[in-house]
Amino acid sequence: MSIDACLAELSDLAVDTQPQRVRRRSPDFYWYSPILERRLDAVTADAVVTPRSEEEVVRVPAAAYRHEGPVTARGGGTGNYGRGMPLRGGIVLDISELGAIEWIEHGRVRVQAGRKMAELDAATIAHSRQELRLHPSTHKTGTIGGYVAGGSSGVGSITWGLLRDRGNILGLRILTMEAKPRVLELRGADIQKVNHAYGTNGIVTALELPLAPAHRWAEAILGFEDFAAACRFADALAREDAILKKLVTVIQAPVPYDWLFPERGIAREETAVLVMVADFAFEALLDLLRLHPGRLVWQRFTDEATGGRLPLFEYSWNHTTLHALKHDRTITYLQTLFPPPDHLDRIAAMAARFGEEVPLHLEFVRFGGQIACFGLQLVRYWSDERLARIIEEHEAAGCPIFNPHAFTLEDGGMKKVDALQLAFKREADPKGLLDPGKMLGWENPDWRPSERAFLYEAH
Repeated sequence: MSIDACLAELSDLAVDTQPQRVRRRSPDFYWYSPILERRLDAVTADAVVTPRSEEEVVRVPAAAYRHEGPVTARGGGTGNYGRGMPLRGGIVLDISELGAIEWIEHGRVRVQAGRKMAELDAATIAHSRQELRLHPSTHKTGTIGGYVAGGSSGVGSITWGLLRDRGNILGLRILTMEAKPRVLELRGADIQKVNHAYGTNGIVTALELPLAPAHRWAEAILGFEDFAAACRFADALAREDAILKKLVTVIQAPVPYDWLFPERGIAREETAVLVMVADFAFEALLDLLRLHPGRLVWQRFTDEATGGRLPLFEYSWNHTTLHALKHDRTITYLQTLFPPPDHLDRIAAMAARFGEEVPLHLEFVRFGGQIACFGLQLVRYWSDERLARIIEEHEAAGCPIFNPHAFTLEDGGMKKVDALQLAFKREADPKGLLDPGKMLGWENPDWRPSERAFLYEAH
């Protein structure tokens, strides 16, 4: 590899080689994990290239292919599994300047990959009162291309399911890593060739996504003195199809009081249920609450946000862990599927087994046509060995862990070796230069997964 020769070809682009700045622009939020923090702390690129147009983007893989330089494409760098980090140096391809909206229509939008999701929603709401179906808790800072390349679910999944579900991505425009990079349009089943592939087999430059009506959302915090009662309420709300929902989150006491929002009236002994429902469904929500032993702690409508207070979803999904880490750096987390139909029983068993060592944080979702929930439970980290034991006990109890302490596609548990994605990498990235080190099926053809459940079935 000749990184100098590669960069010389790109010298008329925005190229940054100043070591301190490059190091600042190389990491993501890998430090959520103490294991990844040790493994990835020294990882840095040799340079950051920030194209201003798709024509400039094309030049980067072309030059890198000639000089065999690794390229890691990324947007806001808001992921937290090391998935956007340049494990083998080379170029970080920052696509955050590619943010043009190509068009907005009824029910869908076409946008370049570097657009921040909050900015995209603002534009579609202003245009026609529409918004993204799904977004992560990093809505304000994350880019839409990075979310599709590395995300799997998020705010809105209680209604719309997972990004992998048919219809949640309508089209992708990508570039290959070849001597003459091709511009490909993927639609239908072909979308899965690069969906949630960490950018290992194609550079996403534009996306076509469905939109939903942008309702005036009612945000509410509900308090329950009994954790199991909070889970039963959340599950009941998740099944109320006529109550239009965007978020159903359960956070076990005392986390809401200690680390999240004590100023909003939650008591230390109360488990919090965070909900977002359409404004016209708020009365129905309260009607359902009367059947359960909880109380309304706090409420507002999204258009009433003042004083810089965060949207309620900023305390959900991966941001729950982020807020906890601001108070206690010994905290880490897991990602778990509590499979239906007995997910409440499995949750109760894990709560009884681990108690305060693993405070539970649950996100209720639609999963394969059923109501289920993901656990993004906090963990009081003592050692790698203890963390591994906690993972083993969850999996032995039928609660598969999608390991956030591993940076590869397969080791993270999101899927087995995906034959479709691996075959496409051979076609689109024959030298293996795109985000190298992240796809075990490419790096180690003899790798075999353990026998356990997977979020996505392999093709």
